[in-house]
Amino acid sequence: MAQLLNQSKNIVLAEEVEIAAHFWARLKGLLGREDLSPGLVLWIHQCNSIHTWFMKFSIDVIFADKNLKICAVFPNIEPWQFIFPVHRASSVFEFTAGDLKKKNLEVGDQLYVGD
Repeated sequence: MAQLLNQSKNIVLAEEVEIAAHFWARLKGLLGREDLSPGLVLWIHQCNSIHTWFMKFSIDVIFADKNLKICAVFPNIEPWQFIFPVHRASSVFEFTAGDLKKKNLEVGDQLYVGD
């Protein structure tokens, strides 16, 4: 399984990446789950905004452009929130709330998904 790395700072952000690349997987996202396992991130392709309607837990979110450079970071998004489209974003990484604390992420950091 692939990891998510912040190449700019040489930090592992997630040990396992689950990919939502197809329409139905992107539409469902994290809906229906009780939580997200520590060390797991959901990567939603072709996405520049999200909502947490009907979700049961809070999440941390990174929006990235087509080259996987960070466009925006939103910590601790609670259920029933909406994040408007993020300029230049083409995908989003969703983490358990608190996973990004102390990771020192900055807009422009280069992400990498792989072994």
